[in-house]
Amino acid sequence: MQTAISSTEAVRNFSELLNNIKYRGDRYTVIRGGKPAASLVPVEPLRGGATLADLRKIVQAFPHLDRSDTTFEADVRAAAGSQPATPEALSWE
Repeated sequence: MQTAISSTEAVRNFSELLNNIKYRGDRYTVIRGGKPAASLVPVEPLRGGATLADLRKIVQAFPHLDRSDTTFEADVRAAAGSQPATPEALSWE
């Protein structure tokens, strides 16, 4: 359950709010001008747990084109090559 607090109260007690969020898991909705303006909630742990060191294995697990896919590759290259050139400078610059 989230506790509603005014923005003034949040500013005056910010350090205490952060401690309550971090150590007790409290959640707050900051009210400004009578309407919800922000939520203060605990940070969720990373879901994937993958690191940069895992990137090579992840990329290697992607599907690869084989020799039977050369027509598809040629079509993609042709489509990319038929795109209009990007102007070096925009007219309004």
